[in-house]
Amino acid sequence: MPPNTDHSATLLDYLKAWPTYLLPHHALSRIMHAITRSEIRWWKTLFTRWFVRHFKVDMSLAADPRLEHYPCFNAFFTRALRADARPIVADDTLLACPVDGAVSQLGDIKNGRIFQAKGRDYTLLELLGHDEQQAAPFMDGKFATLYLSPRDYHRIHLPFDGRLTAMCHIPGRLFSVSPATARAVPRLFARNERVVTYFDTDLGPMALVLVGAIFVASIETVWAGEVTPPAGKTVRHWTYDPAEPAHQFCKGDEIARFNMGSTVIMLHPADSIQWLENIHPADKVQMGQAIARRI
Repeated sequence: MPPNTDHSATLLDYLKAWPTYLLPHHALSRIMHAITRSEIRWWKTLFTRWFVRHFKVDMSLAADPRLEHYPCFNAFFTRALRADARPIVADDTLLACPVDGAVSQLGDIKNGRIFQAKGRDYTLLELLGHDEQQAAPFMDGKFATLYLSPRDYHRIHLPFDGRLTAMCHIPGRLFSVSPATARAVPRLFARNERVVTYFDTDLGPMALVLVGAIFVASIETVWAGEVTPPAGKTVRHWTYDPAEPAHQFCKGDEIARFNMGSTVIMLHPADSIQWLENIHPADKVQMGQAIARRI
């Protein structure tokens, strides 16, 4: 479940979150990176079957439901869905949800700050790596934080037709992004490693922030492949020619994937969209469903 917006962090939340400060985040995630790509048959079969049972993964939605056909756990985890499993909302006035998951928070960016959980927020500027030029269009805009649980589909799709203009990799910690951690750890999403993707659309600029987490061993995009690892300590920037056909995407096109689960934050300028009235924090959402309306 996503964070409960009616309560502050509990003692149990702090007890769950405190040990994560001590963990070697990146070392553990690199180990997981290797484990999930192991093609040792008995190991990947045992682990994958346990995962499906434990997290109640619905394999009937997968393009290939046969677990033995996946060469490694990561191939299973980033599996494609059936073509009819996630229809994309066709109405051109509506934005499609980019992922399967749950709404953690959504609303307005107020005075340059984004709401994380009761008693917790962080600045848009730090989320975007202190890039004032990129942050400016979103300063009083809209945001939605979407949490992907381990059982969810982990490919990320574009909410609206767009043209890729830039990408930024911002190194950081790899705290869990579980609901308990989101309630307990200050500035969580601005502290974790993340990849920010920027698009130009008919609605104006749009950004999708792909937030890493413990055991999220890599984030990859369809145009650059695996962006992380390596983790590094330096912020990296890429710019793209939006006129290139390879950088132009339609609503619903796949743009990236998490190799293990995490969080996506949508950013839009003010007076460009309005979140739909039936979308609230704690709601389950599916990729392709309507989540916002253009103004």
